[in-house]
Amino acid sequence: MSDANIRIPEEAKDRLAAIAAAEGLSLRAYLARLAETLLTPAERAERAEKARAVLQEWSGYAPTSAEERDLDDELDRRLAEAAGR
Repeated sequence: MSDANIRIPEEAKDRLAAIAAAEGLSLRAYLARLAETLLTPAERAERAEKARAVLQEWSGYAPTSAEERDLDDELDRRLAEAAGR
């Protein structure tokens, strides 16, 4: 496996190195492990689509795009209200 150089702010590198050290890992090993645990946007979309299909098969629930937008808007409104408390 070849290595790559990534330019990030020194503060970010120091923070990641401290987190890695606390877990008994080198920064290189920590970043490799982190990369294995994260999903790409395409992977997230694929999982979401599979989850929608399972939900629809199980419950028959299949919201339209407009219903999803309305639900998202309502959730955003409620979260904003809760954050304001």
